[in-house]
Amino acid sequence: MPLASTDENPRVPYKHPMPRNALPEIVVPDALAEDDPRMWVQQAENVFFRPLCLNVSQGYWMNLLKVTKSGVLSRHRHPNAVHGFVLKGRWHYLEHDWEAREGGYVFEPPGETHTLVVPDDVEEMITYFQVNGVMYYVDPDGNHLGYEDVFTKIDMCRDHFETVGLGADYVETFIR
Repeated sequence: MPLASTDENPRVPYKHPMPRNALPEIVVPDALAEDDPRMWVQQAENVFFRPLCLNVSQGYWMNLLKVTKSGVLSRHRHPNAVHGFVLKGRWHYLEHDWEAREGGYVFEPPGETHTLVVPDDVEEMITYFQVNGVMYYVDPDGNHLGYEDVFTKIDMCRDHFETVGLGADYVETFIR
């Protein structure tokens, strides 16, 4: 995309309305929400997520995953691609020999099954994830143990936001 060099005044905003059926944008000014623990939904002991976008029409969610103690999080399978960007700390999968480190990007291909581990010397890990579809939890033999999708994430958020005094409808901020 070229800079607005041919525009007489590139700092004049667009003058027409947005498309009639366009959804409103989501702006999260302080996504890390370090001063407000109410923004972090507890998913398990020492495991929290911060919703950013919960897309019900396409079945994906974007969130920050925060782990506040080392250990094994979960073994799961993805039928769709997952993207991750490590903001703090590091982690790895038992099934691979690489480590996701601060500032690193990870693409997880569809069909991948893996076990997320935060190493013993990491006090806190935060990773931005876009999860498309479902996280299907399995045992080492691939037997079904549970799942998460955008709708279970929304339910967790509703319960959490109600409990912390923001109201169950606060989750609507992130639903598109």
